[in-house]
Amino acid sequence: MKGYVQVYTGNGKGKTTAALGLAIRAAGAGLRVFIAQFIKMGDYNEIKALKRFSNLIVVEQFGTGHFIKGRPAPADIEVAKRGLERVISIFSSDRYNVVILEEANVAVELKLFSAQDILDIIAAKPKNVELVITGRYADPGIIDKADLVTEMKEVKHYFRKGVQARAGIEK
Repeated sequence: MKGYVQVYTGNGKGKTTAALGLAIRAAGAGLRVFIAQFIKMGDYNEIKALKRFSNLIVVEQFGTGHFIKGRPAPADIEVAKRGLERVISIFSSDRYNVVILEEANVAVELKLFSAQDILDIIAAKPKNVELVITGRYADPGIIDKADLVTEMKEVKHYFRKGVQARAGIEK
């Protein structure tokens, strides 16, 4: 099966949800999925749920768990770069059919690594691996190299009325 490059971006809700839905669909078809979560660190509800598919879906986190505002700390950059190195090793393992780089676009925006680093990942992608890149702020060069780009557009969001993130729905 030929693998393509998909990008889920935009200010609307649903980018990670779409990628995780694809991961579950792939696992249902017997495909192996590797998810690299950038920026995040912690036992989020999606991590808890995906443990049920641990024979087919592997999630590794490459974040410090701290909110990054302004210039990232050296530790944030180091952990993110380690994530990119891990993705390259995953590609050479020939073990996974789908690789998801969750919040990689945001990591570029925060300067944890560069858009060129993601373009290098795209160039290194084996032909039979589906690569999904999520997060707001997708770089135009990444969009150009992708085969499928979906922009989630916020039309209306209850957060604007003060509704906080709810367990199992937004977090």
